[in-house]
Amino acid sequence: MTVSRRRFAGSLGLLASFTVLPPIARAQAEQARRRDKVESIIAGMSLEEKALQLCVIGDDHPKFEEYVRAGLGGTNGIITVGAIPGIHLESFTRKTQQLATQSPSKVPIWYCGDTAHGFTTEYPVPLALAATWNPELVRQVHRSAATEATAHGVTWTFSPMLDIARDPRWGRMTEGAGEDPYLGSVMAVAQVRGFQGDDLSAPDTMLATAKHFAGYGGVQAGRDYNSVNIPEREFRDIYLPPFKAACDAGIGSVMAAFNTLDGVPVTSSRELLTGVLRERWGWDGVIVSDYDAVLELVTHGVAADPADAAAQALRAGVDVDLHSGTYAAELPGLVRSGRLKEAEVDSAVRRVLTAKAKLGLLDDPFRYGNARLSNQQPWKAAHREQAREAARQAMVLLKNDGVLPLARSGAIAVIGPLADDQRNMLGTMPALGRSENVVTMLDGLRRVAGERVTVRHAMGVPVKGDEGADIAGAVALAEQCDVTVLVLGESDDMIGEGDSRASIDLPGRQLELARAVIATGKPVVAVFSSGRALDLSWLDENANAIVDIWVPGEQGGTALADLLFGDANFSGKLPVTFPRALGQVPISYDHLPTGRPGAIDEVYTSRYVDLVNAPLYPFGHGLSYTSFDYGAPRLSGETLSPGGTLRVTTRVENTGRRAGATVAQLYVHDRLASVSRPVRRLKGFERVELAPGEAREVTFTLTPDDLAFMRRDRTWGTEPGDYDIYIGDSSNAEATARFRLSGPS
Repeated sequence: MTVSRRRFAGSLGLLASFTVLPPIARAQAEQARRRDKVESIIAGMSLEEKALQLCVIGDDHPKFEEYVRAGLGGTNGIITVGAIPGIHLESFTRKTQQLATQSPSKVPIWYCGDTAHGFTTEYPVPLALAATWNPELVRQVHRSAATEATAHGVTWTFSPMLDIARDPRWGRMTEGAGEDPYLGSVMAVAQVRGFQGDDLSAPDTMLATAKHFAGYGGVQAGRDYNSVNIPEREFRDIYLPPFKAACDAGIGSVMAAFNTLDGVPVTSSRELLTGVLRERWGWDGVIVSDYDAVLELVTHGVAADPADAAAQALRAGVDVDLHSGTYAAELPGLVRSGRLKEAEVDSAVRRVLTAKAKLGLLDDPFRYGNARLSNQQPWKAAHREQAREAARQAMVLLKNDGVLPLARSGAIAVIGPLADDQRNMLGTMPALGRSENVVTMLDGLRRVAGERVTVRHAMGVPVKGDEGADIAGAVALAEQCDVTVLVLGESDDMIGEGDSRASIDLPGRQLELARAVIATGKPVVAVFSSGRALDLSWLDENANAIVDIWVPGEQGGTALADLLFGDANFSGKLPVTFPRALGQVPISYDHLPTGRPGAIDEVYTSRYVDLVNAPLYPFGHGLSYTSFDYGAPRLSGETLSPGGTLRVTTRVENTGRRAGATVAQLYVHDRLASVSRPVRRLKGFERVELAPGEAREVTFTLTPDDLAFMRRDRTWGTEPGDYDIYIGDSSNAEATARFRLSGPS
């Protein structure tokens, strides 16, 4: 339908008219306009220009400027490692964009890299953000990060990482949302909406990338870049859901994983990249390789040479070669020799140009980048406060015997290698974040403590090694003070890409320091920073309180002080299970029941002879300064029918004396199925803030789709039968109810 209007133009009384299209028609018209523009560009490009559109290279490439002038598709390397020395990033992106628009094809560059947890403002790392169990906060954090990045000219982020991680030895656990496919899916959607916003062509939104597709979190022995062997049922039930959620949310890009899966490098897997993403899921965005992964097909032993690697990757569905330059060097020759069809190259170029069109770059190459904003950073104060709140909600109180909150009087000893550390609080891949902006734990406590509190400091031991160690001095300080805040954990070079660990103990002499300080008999609050679950068994038995601060970003110190002094309340919940020992790894709450579940004193059962099966801290665990009561689940009916919904309601009450927030968690167990099903699986959660004595009804909605899984015949769907419901504040939730799912699906 069109609406015609008339108006008179000035004193001449000339009749003018225009047509207003409804939103759907406008969108269709815009798509047609973009499509025509893309096809026009492709028709005028040489093979070499097409190949360059499918490459992302760094400023470190010897032919960087030559490629830009010839029509390079993108540039990389400037975001992951920070600013190019001596060059302002916004100025760099604008200068190279000017070169690109003078190339024969005049196709603009997109600037890409990692914006994992902020850009100029550094927020807690993704694993910490997942511990907030607050998707709206996570969306806001990534909206802010996109605002900062795009002001510097960056248009494409290699985030979010959606790999499920169940082995804490893997260094990249820090980059994801933990071990659960439902929590991971919710956080995936929140991040996509934060980066891409409501309008991808807006100058403050950017193309997001779901990585690493798929199974990378299951690397053998927890060792980065290692091979992966995941059973098909586990792969579909556990590892794929976050990626499906991101694709359904409209994410613009997916990054293929480094790893092999069942012996096949994902970069060359047409079954996954084209079969699953494009054909089964109907997703039509850009697939990018991981860093140098196209060329690494030769190292994997499946490609004879770089030309073979390029042909395999393109045919599998990889549109963009990240960093290696293999596509630029090999694709033209492969087409001219007949080993590839030009139409195959054109399909990839079409997807790249369509993405650039959606970003608005084909209409205005300089849409992104704002010198005034990037120089003045008017967002800094608001984003700094947002980072403080994100860190507060992310920190998890694991244990408290009553020593917390701290009194605002007396003397506090702040001891440990990370107590006065800025660099290691920033987090991996900090983009343009600067360590000098970090408020350390020591500084935060001094700022917040007040005049009646004396805060004193000793390092005790380094994170690793012996340089500067003085355990005796740290003990003497602890003895002189009323309470000790012991700040322990991992350094940045133990966390993130390429930094897997064979041990999950506190590194170096830190446990020795903890033993000595706790032996004084003075109260000790153990605070630890890490990007993974650690073995805290000894601390759990001996420290008065334990706080997991993850890697909290630039406002970590003030956030911790807010919590320790009780100005704010703990509400974070674990997104990963904490084992009692490395021998339990990999570990997750949603394990299968096994044929012989047992205990440490029951022989011929699934047990350890020297350790109980239960984890130290369960998935979803997190304490507060107040207490919450969960009522029995109430169901809207006894049966869930095909196409129907089931509402599950519980009453949550704050039964303590402080305001606080809890996370109501809904778990489901399939009692009888054609294949063994997990003992329970998360299917819903909601963060609830309550005043003392306040109660609120929390309602979850279940549909048959929420209960689907890979059945014995390898089809996806549900099976009729009885299901148990559990609701509470962790995966150990005890409040139960039961319903029946009827009919096939």
